Amino acid sequence: MTAGILSRRGAAPDEGFVQFLFVEHRGALLAYAQELTRDRMAAEDVVQEAFLRAWRHERKLSTGTGSLRGWLLKVVRNIVFDAARARRARPQEVAEPPLDLTTAPDHADLVVNTMVLADALGSLSVEYREVLERMYLHGYSVAETARALGIPSGTVKSRSHYALRTLRDLHAAGERREREGLAGRGGENSDPTGQR
Repeated sequence: MTAGILSRRGAAPDEGFVQFLFVEHRGALLAYAQELTRDRMAAEDVVQEAFLRAWRHERKLSTGTGSLRGWLLKVVRNIVFDAARARRARPQEVAEPPLDLTTAPDHADLVVNTMVLADALGSLSVEYREVLERMYLHGYSVAETARALGIPSGTVKSRSHYALRTLRDLHAAGERREREGLAGRGGENSDPTGQR
């Protein structure tokens, strides 16, 4: 088969030539490439490139001068060395750091939240407000709050529960009024002239 393939000097490159090279030389080329690259996948890529170059130079290789395996091993070595030179010539790629899309807290939000909280706490009775202030603003435990106010722990729990429920109800009522206010004005689809 070798004589038949290598004797067709004037013919265009075909699969038969590459198949012959693959069967005869793949093992030696892959072992050599893997020794140079220390990476099986990179070695396979190098061998594939060597076979592609052999296919492109079939006419030159078909003349029968020189060792075909020697030529292929030299091509493998050149491919590996060229890749190494290219890596050294280029600066190392560094991943771009992720963008920090967090925004600084707005002082206006803090002021508005403080005003809303102060209004909400102002709507509670003094007993409820004292319990919430000690537990949530000062970080007291139930027992510490009870000692500071001179009341039983059960009373602290009860006042805390009812105070929080009152605040939730006030918040829900405020949201409901806000939605109704938007709906009463006709929302976005209303006619600015007031005509329907």
